[in-house]
Amino acid sequence: MHCGIFVEEMRQGADQVGAFRDAFGIAERAEAWGADCVWLGEIHFAPTRSVISASLQVASSIATRTRRLRIGTAVTVLPLNHPLRIAEEVATLDHISEGRVEFGIGRSGVVRSYDTYGVPYGESKARFNEALAIIREAWKGEPFSYTGEFYKVANATVTPRPYQTPHPPLRMAATSDETFPAAGELGLPIFIGLRAAEIPDLQPLLAAYRESWRKAGHATDPSVYLRIPVYVSPTERGAVEEPRQSLTTFFNRQSELARAAVGRAGTGPTDRRRMQAERMASLTYEDILANKVAFGTPKGVIGRLTQLREELGIDGIVAEPNPGGLIPEDLETRSMRLLLEDVMPAFR
Repeated sequence: MHCGIFVEEMRQGADQVGAFRDAFGIAERAEAWGADCVWLGEIHFAPTRSVISASLQVASSIATRTRRLRIGTAVTVLPLNHPLRIAEEVATLDHISEGRVEFGIGRSGVVRSYDTYGVPYGESKARFNEALAIIREAWKGEPFSYTGEFYKVANATVTPRPYQTPHPPLRMAATSDETFPAAGELGLPIFIGLRAAEIPDLQPLLAAYRESWRKAGHATDPSVYLRIPVYVSPTERGAVEEPRQSLTTFFNRQSELARAAVGRAGTGPTDRRRMQAERMASLTYEDILANKVAFGTPKGVIGRLTQLREELGIDGIVAEPNPGGLIPEDLETRSMRLLLEDVMPAFR
């Protein structure tokens, strides 16, 4: 089972210099302790939450600091960037890393980022589809043209071509009901999460994804990575109490983001969004422990991840080591080492 480490959250109280130093330190420890990949978020205009707005530049620095570790985006928000520029920068990163790039893509559910950029969120799905089509054509390294509703390309030849053939592996974030079968039809591996969804919500969606994949006749098997907060402690009590404040803060923020998206064009049916927002707002810490995270001793986390693999059919996790940004650095580091050295060998 793939084990990635998610790098996004800024440690509360750190300055921006320290936040970048933390991110690079996590990547270096991830390489040393056997993680498969670091996955970088892309967060805009949230100075107390994250400094990783230009994730491909951060990825380039990580690539020069590591030798084995793969570097992924989770996700590059395609509708907020020009697809030709994305194609050039990701291909360049693929060369800098000598073929260690994982290209995670999505359109993000953070509507306020679109508002600030002046891009209507209602256009996000169509922009995403056009951008993906352009990037795939661009990576062929041959002249091509494209005419869509939002992008027009006239006889462009993108260089460099990616280091990997035919291009870095693609993986799409799937959150809405419509996204799952669409990703299956396209033959795209996916990310899923438990922030707004529950396991019973995800099971029929994943069934639709796999059925769509099968009907499309893709040669490979579908792949599902679960992004999830993970905290490992030597004691059961520590696993519950040490991350309590941070996780409560994190899910309060997620609830506010969910409420802000209710009724906005492009976010899906209003009733569904409102139900998700209300469900998140009513979460207790006990609910979070039971349904949203993988916390425990090494033995307990092995059991929890085994359960999630059986219930959802996942073949990888992307562990969030400090959602909320309030777990002290020494405890976060200890947790990550226990995950990589004591938990993940059970899944190799």
